[in-house]
Amino acid sequence: MNHRFLTGTATIALVIALGAAAPARADDQAPAAPAPAADQTPAPPPHPMVGSVMFSGWVEGGSNINPDDPANHVNFGQLFTDRSNSFRMNQFVLTAEKDLDPAATGMDWGFKFQPMYGTDARFTHTVGLWDRETHSPYQIDIVELNGSAHVPIVVSGGIDLKAGIYSTPIGYEVIDATGNFFYTHSYIFNFGIPLKHTGLITTSHVNDMFDVWLGVDTGVNTGLPTRGGDDNNSEALLGGLGINNPIPNLTILALAHVGAENGYRKGFSNTFCDVPLTGVVGNLTTSSCPTAFGAGARAVDPNGKSRQIYDIVTTYKINDALSVANELNYIRDDLAHADGGGAALYGTYQFNDSLSFGARGEVFRDDNGFFVAAFPQSQSFINAERGLAPGVAANHVGEVTGYNAGKANYLEVTLGANYKPPLPTLPLGASLLVRPEVRWDHAWALNPGAHPFDVNSTGAGTKDDQFLFSVDAIFGF
Repeated sequence: MNHRFLTGTATIALVIALGAAAPARADDQAPAAPAPAADQTPAPPPHPMVGSVMFSGWVEGGSNINPDDPANHVNFGQLFTDRSNSFRMNQFVLTAEKDLDPAATGMDWGFKFQPMYGTDARFTHTVGLWDRETHSPYQIDIVELNGSAHVPIVVSGGIDLKAGIYSTPIGYEVIDATGNFFYTHSYIFNFGIPLKHTGLITTSHVNDMFDVWLGVDTGVNTGLPTRGGDDNNSEALLGGLGINNPIPNLTILALAHVGAENGYRKGFSNTFCDVPLTGVVGNLTTSSCPTAFGAGARAVDPNGKSRQIYDIVTTYKINDALSVANELNYIRDDLAHADGGGAALYGTYQFNDSLSFGARGEVFRDDNGFFVAAFPQSQSFINAERGLAPGVAANHVGEVTGYNAGKANYLEVTLGANYKPPLPTLPLGASLLVRPEVRWDHAWALNPGAHPFDVNSTGAGTKDDQFLFSVDAIFGF
């Protein structure tokens, strides 16, 4: 049997054993203590505080066992959990933050600083910010660096403002490993939404039911143009509506992000050659378009072509134990003539204080084979964001941007559990969460003979199905 498969399997067994072996506290068996009287000293905060600033962090690592053991060691269709049969430390995160008071009626302010080290940083980089520092899969990124304020003006609940680098409010799943039930991510999270923005976003609390979101930023995962952080010369807009409790325990968040997102290649003209019906060919000079690609090709400025992202998340808490959520997503890249999107359904059941179960089912359509791709090398993803088409080498780093499998429909079903082993009382609010799961992916290729999974030694995919047995552990402090 392949040694990579054995190594990954041993990693999963070790992570589960560490969680299961954690000792139980004696007081977990005792009846719940009565609530303290109102005049007693309140319980200390779960994380260390300095004034109103809270400090916290976590370390996350795990493994994804792929029985096919693909020759390129890539679990196609995924980004953050793309490496098969090996252990990765995905995130080591530290956070310093002061939250806005949700009950504030006057002025209030806050901030958040959150650096991250690990393999996830390959995909969360703000363009132009430490994105070319290393060829290692372990990289550093600033996930959040922003200031916020609440101002009691215009609408009854006031307006919250946030400026700087911040995680997108779009979508159900998030970068923060502690904010997701599953270790692997949905196709929608990987390929259908932004991850971060640099700009200004406002949330206007019109009343208890309605929030209006409006923001302007430099684009998807991009930074400040003055620092080479924007891959084009165009801004993007984010906007939408939040609906809170139209019926009890139901929330709806509908957001859109629209702006030019296709980057330039340094040393080339700022035009793309666009071949009708086949999509973007690449950055070439205007005069070379007809010569290289036929009379139908024409030069276009990527600033004039938008990427449109529309997303609706609905969450409903049925009772104290059972919750469901649904995400609907549509993405369109005008320059590539590409459409994609899908739907994901989530359900979670809290069995007891230590154990919960979850399921996710999803369909995602990539009409033109533009969105779903693999980025196997350490700088492949950032090369793509900087304007290199899949398979094009970046001369100054020697790494390709990645590859896609062409037009296809994707289905994935994931079943998992969250286990929080009882731990002895530890300082700094320490905690442990273990997340085992099993996942099945299936693809209906729209190109005859194309198969996205289990790439062989020649670089060709051989299967339409992929099974993963995954587990990670998150140690919080």
